[in-house]
Amino acid sequence: MKFRHASADVKTVQPAPAKKNTSANTLSLAGQRFVARQPILDRSLNVFGYELLFRNGFEDYFNADPELAARSTLDTSLLLGINTLCAKRLAFVNCTREVLFKDLITLLPPNQAVAEILETVEPEDRVIAACKRLKSAGYLIALDDFAPNDPRIPLCEFADIVKIDIRATRPEERVGLIRRFGSAKCKMLAEKLETPQEFQQAREMGFVYFQGYFFCRPEIVIGREVPASRLHYVRLLEMVSRPELDMREIEKLLKQEASISYRLLRYLNSPLFGFGLEIKSIRHAIAILGERELRRWVRLVITVSAAEQKCSELVLMALARARFCELISRRMPSDSDLFLMGLLSLMDALLEVKMDVLLEQLPVEHDVKAVLLGQKSNLRPLYQLMLAQESGEWSQSSELAKQLQLPDENVASAWFQSLQWAQEATGGK
Repeated sequence: MKFRHASADVKTVQPAPAKKNTSANTLSLAGQRFVARQPILDRSLNVFGYELLFRNGFEDYFNADPELAARSTLDTSLLLGINTLCAKRLAFVNCTREVLFKDLITLLPPNQAVAEILETVEPEDRVIAACKRLKSAGYLIALDDFAPNDPRIPLCEFADIVKIDIRATRPEERVGLIRRFGSAKCKMLAEKLETPQEFQQAREMGFVYFQGYFFCRPEIVIGREVPASRLHYVRLLEMVSRPELDMREIEKLLKQEASISYRLLRYLNSPLFGFGLEIKSIRHAIAILGERELRRWVRLVITVSAAEQKCSELVLMALARARFCELISRRMPSDSDLFLMGLLSLMDALLEVKMDVLLEQLPVEHDVKAVLLGQKSNLRPLYQLMLAQESGEWSQSSELAKQLQLPDENVASAWFQSLQWAQEATGGK
């Protein structure tokens, strides 16, 4: 299943580089970085798992290795990659007939993987036998794109999750499928949800799991104003987005927001920075960071603080997008603040306000503002590349990378590093 969605430094002591992650090194050898993930949420908007999309398919990924017998090497590299991609949640892996016949999903342990059987798989005897092997080994089984009169009905006795495409079925059909197949043993999943309203409707209908970027859109929009509860976050964003920073004013406002000050100091004293001495005050933090790092980390803290009542995946996506744009900016000429562009791409959902209203409050460059509003901009190819890489639209990603004169490998590597950075920056949540 796939879906689309829209939306001069001061020289000071700089933070030590983040500790090298062995998963990144392993994946660079295995080619594992050509993988995207799509979140699957539960009824409380907690992340239940991720559907993984391999660039050339799960089957081709493994068959591309001439030494498939070196199972332990593949197993190790994939596991390390999944720890980054799925953060200890379940990995839903698309399974064709051949993937099932060859038991390729058993390269992953049963407590981490869900075999997602595609709609193209017919319930022949060998498929049923493969399902029995997987169930005996403790794996969960999901049926993708299930529909009325689906030929895979014989596989329902093995299914733990049945996925229904809300764009390919009528409401009455979905109700009928839930009544017939939904149970304590078999949970129903609604996929291709695009709006918060569609999520609410699916939730009320009885679905247990939900897939789609519906959580990336603002749920509450109050007239033309930023909600009062979110104003201080916008004020801080505005202050650290100015061309010239007023350090005293920033220090004063940070001190007024105890939760933000606490988070900032906690980040600076974490292993992610590797400072040799404890940073005990906002003034000390400002002095040691310098302008560039101060902008980045105040934005990070604002993002996490503003999202306390929001889906945790939204925070990770916002930070990963910001970091990805920042990494790509090192490979292409641009005077724009690309970290801010990536961050703001989801800030409307985090702050529950329309993008145009939010941008009225911030000193954002013309090209950044235009691309965020869906208007013509020189940054549109990069913005679209970010979205394509995130959602696993591989052909579009390759076309855009070529347009920007960026090697596919570098783009994929930057996205994987961005996911790692976002998870480390939020404590692996």
